[in-house]
Amino acid sequence: MSAKPPASDPVQDAPQVGAPKESSVGLPAITHALSTAQQQMGLRRTALTLLRVNQHDGFDCPGCAWPEPGKPHTAEFCENGAKAVAEEATLRRITPAFFAEHSVADLRERSGYWLGQQGRLTEPMYLAEGATHYTPIGWDAALDLIAGELKALDSPDEAAFYTSGRTSNEAAFVYQLFAREFGTNNLPDCSNMCHESSSYALGDTLGIGKGSVLLEDLEKADLIIIAGQNPGTNHPRMLTALEGAKHAGTKIMTVNPLPEAGLRNFHNPQTPRGLAGPGTDLTDLFLQIRLGGDQALFRILNKLLLERDGATDDAFIRDHTHGFQDFATAARATTWDQALEATGLTRETIEAALEMILASRSIIVCWAMGLTQHKNSVPTIQEIVNFLLLRGNIGRPGAGVCPVRGHSNVQGDRTMGICERPAPQLLDAIEREFGFTPPRDHGLDTVETIRALRDGRVKVFLAVGGNFVSATPDSAVTEAALAGARLTVQVSTKLNRSHCVTGRRALILPTLGRTERDHRPDGGHQFVTVEDSMGMVHASRGRLAPAGPHLRSETAILCDLARRVLGPASTTPWEEFAADYNRIRDRIARVVPGFDDFNTKVARPGGFALPHPPRDSRTFPTTTGKANFTTEPLTWPHLPEGRLLLQTLRSHDQYNTTIYGLDDRYRGIKGGRRVVFVHPDDARRLGLDDGTYADLTSEWTDGTERTAPGFRVVHYPTAPGCAAAYYPETNVLVPLDATAKTSNTPTSKSIVIRLTPTSRHTT
Repeated sequence: MSAKPPASDPVQDAPQVGAPKESSVGLPAITHALSTAQQQMGLRRTALTLLRVNQHDGFDCPGCAWPEPGKPHTAEFCENGAKAVAEEATLRRITPAFFAEHSVADLRERSGYWLGQQGRLTEPMYLAEGATHYTPIGWDAALDLIAGELKALDSPDEAAFYTSGRTSNEAAFVYQLFAREFGTNNLPDCSNMCHESSSYALGDTLGIGKGSVLLEDLEKADLIIIAGQNPGTNHPRMLTALEGAKHAGTKIMTVNPLPEAGLRNFHNPQTPRGLAGPGTDLTDLFLQIRLGGDQALFRILNKLLLERDGATDDAFIRDHTHGFQDFATAARATTWDQALEATGLTRETIEAALEMILASRSIIVCWAMGLTQHKNSVPTIQEIVNFLLLRGNIGRPGAGVCPVRGHSNVQGDRTMGICERPAPQLLDAIEREFGFTPPRDHGLDTVETIRALRDGRVKVFLAVGGNFVSATPDSAVTEAALAGARLTVQVSTKLNRSHCVTGRRALILPTLGRTERDHRPDGGHQFVTVEDSMGMVHASRGRLAPAGPHLRSETAILCDLARRVLGPASTTPWEEFAADYNRIRDRIARVVPGFDDFNTKVARPGGFALPHPPRDSRTFPTTTGKANFTTEPLTWPHLPEGRLLLQTLRSHDQYNTTIYGLDDRYRGIKGGRRVVFVHPDDARRLGLDDGTYADLTSEWTDGTERTAPGFRVVHYPTAPGCAAAYYPETNVLVPLDATAKTSNTPTSKSIVIRLTPTSRHTT
């Protein structure tokens, strides 16, 4: 095996297409994971590194936010987790010689896959105004350059401070502290593009914008409903938890436009039944719903529950909820015609779902971006809360809401204050603890930041982690907006497209990864903490030597920058924070609720659970003091003749915008990513044979046509009227102003498109 990156960008003009898989994981997952790891790390490094993933004395996987069990398995990682670790712990290195060889224009023409395969960034690099190539720059010069640009702004609000979910709690806390002491709440983050709709819906109805279940609740549930989620690709370790629930007697209902192999049959690679036996059938009832129809599904179920004697928990509704009568009136007014049109389901299927629900006392509803990226996402999630409140399924074992977050520590970033609309209580606590008055005006979220960059209102853009250009909507608009900035800064471990689409000047600051040792000035080692998707906080300790002598931790970079920008007038002990993260955790304990005695709690193996009043005591910190039933108009997408509704999604060889390879094993795709999945009846109606090519053009109220050219048409058993294609290739189709009501999240799961036949292949 070789640790060398691919010399050339692979051509993707003719992907091979086979039948989709009927089962997931098993021996192929082990083979793919270990093959990728050995190519990147070598045999010995692979063994040493993977056995530390998600262990109490190891490091948290830099992939998804699924929680670890109390007693982790020796191999507590999944296929994509192994790929994520391999890409961070790779032996491949990007040196100044690489940037001397490749101009920014050259890099801009490369695929995201090729960029990511080049290896770890090792030195700070600078792109001067008018320059064609990045060149090396020292840390002091780089940080002084940023400080100079920030201090020269007419207003702190002319800067935006973006972050991705991989950032640790400690780095996130000092980042938001720096931004607020500088004078702005412009703290957009990746949550704005994924689970923001969940946060708004749950905050309004339950009083806390997080899930209410713990990992052990899954095996206590009578029924788990999984809606708009594909665990087999996006959260593979969840399949093990679902298998455990099935063995404990839990039923599983799946609601999704696409049949997903991971939720059909699971071959657990850590059990004999999984490796050599029949595996475990997970889904008991599959509801193949149309995109955007989930609100209507839960609304009609709520109507049917209200009409069935004894189906509601009247005592819970009386004692713990508010707004029931208005909700019940709206639910009872729902018609079968509305439900069937919106969902595309049959009445018999919905009634079968009702019977499964009535047979279940404790119910958990899980969801991901399949529910959060629609115009009606917030009302949809509110309707799910209504559904759970009706039968008292909040605040008891085996029941509750379970938004499954994406990136590791994306939830922790928000808990630490990475938020453009901070709670007054957080700002009050910061002012008491640090002695400055933080700004109270709302800042910019991700979509608003792009608009502000486009309009010249934001002039300096700083990103800690992530791949902003590839993660955001309306690619052409986003790239043009960033190009107008005076300075763009990327704190990164690896190369991605955001390093190639820059402001007039640009900096790349290389940082440590989760897998690497973080040295203290006194010779000891630092550790950081993360919060998983279920509110558990635990430590993460890297073990590998850093990829290069010039790397710094995110926390150290941010503290050094804050010191230079804020100067001696700041009483925040930035140098102490960088030298000892225990000092940061002591301050977090005094500022962020639930983190009292932080350093002691996080020293326990497995960490600790943050308090969750609805779960812990059936108390609801809402404006009414109770759980709120809500009443929103029932809406769903209506398609013009000859159009389809497109959802963007990941391939199996992908995590967020990181592309690990060009295959999607579970969907039968090999050697390419520019494919569009279309129901055979829709394709034939549009005159598109399987294997032909089409340009995808989105239609939006602004009249602008956005086109993604050269996609191979794949006849696939999607819900009729619906199509699917991978992002970031299709982000160009998502209009910047097409966002969810209230949350402002891009509506990447409900894009109206037309398909135009073409002979073109696009690499």
